[in-house]
Amino acid sequence: MSKPLPAAIILAAGFGRRLAPLTSQRAKPAVPVAGTALILRLLTWLKREGIRSIVINLHHRPETITRLVGHGDRMGLIVRYSWEPTLLGSAGGPRQALPLLGSRFFIVNGDTLVDFPLEDLHTAHERNGALVTLAVQPNPSPARYGGAIVDRLGRISGFARAGHPTAQHFVGVQIAESSAFRHLRIGHYAATIGGFYDKLAAQQSDAIQAHQVTTPFYDVGTPDIYLKTSLKLAAEEGHVELPIGESSIVHATASLTRTAVWDRVTVGEQCQLRDCIIGDGVKIEPGTQLDGQIISVSQEKGSDVDDQNRTSLVVTPILQVPSKTEPQGTT
Repeated sequence: MSKPLPAAIILAAGFGRRLAPLTSQRAKPAVPVAGTALILRLLTWLKREGIRSIVINLHHRPETITRLVGHGDRMGLIVRYSWEPTLLGSAGGPRQALPLLGSRFFIVNGDTLVDFPLEDLHTAHERNGALVTLAVQPNPSPARYGGAIVDRLGRISGFARAGHPTAQHFVGVQIAESSAFRHLRIGHYAATIGGFYDKLAAQQSDAIQAHQVTTPFYDVGTPDIYLKTSLKLAAEEGHVELPIGESSIVHATASLTRTAVWDRVTVGEQCQLRDCIIGDGVKIEPGTQLDGQIISVSQEKGSDVDDQNRTSLVVTPILQVPSKTEPQGTT
């Protein structure tokens, strides 16, 4: 590493509505992916790439992130938090956190996983002199993902929704100058893509640049994609089946196939679960047979997930009617 890299902010404040009902229990970055919380995977990658100072913005279910990460000292990191009483968006969040970030910083989406050299992104940003540089690659699924419209000089002129044939796929990592955000009002909602980045690109042709990367891209946007990503990463990491969550008990006679089991789960005898996701604190009665379902705890207002006497289970199909695909970059 030639020199220390700037700080990074992980966008972790969003509600994660497309991953509901799982995100009623955890913030999306706190969900376990092949046995390890997504936020911990992101922090491990950032540390490996040479970043030591990290800010995480928080709004929805903040405690599910803070109790996993703490101050970052266990990982050799300095982690600080930017609390948003109201959700501020992908631009408003960094704007509020500017005093913690310095004059230049990375912005990392809290709901995707990638792996590419951040030093190369930083070097490209220094060289191109842009206000913002986005990491992009050819779109793996134009029908599903929107993207950035990039000219032959690497300048980003705008952003397209899903279906654009040549738009480049933004992989959820960028580097920006703090000066790009200072005009935004502190404490007010603002978006980057689909918001002020579009205006910035229209006003100044070289303000936003693209940096081409080659990286695996893992998404956890919806329950079915979350399960597929978990299974793929588990296989790559040498697991035959998905790791079982902390303090969870699966009876020896139960059969679990391609099923994610979160924390404090009990699966009774003779259960047969295939392609399921079992949320925190769920108790599956003996003999239950389910296929392609989310089993989660429905909490009474003010109750605790560990109080089984005040909770009931909700069973929801994993495959839901797909929502309209938005451009990449929202929290």
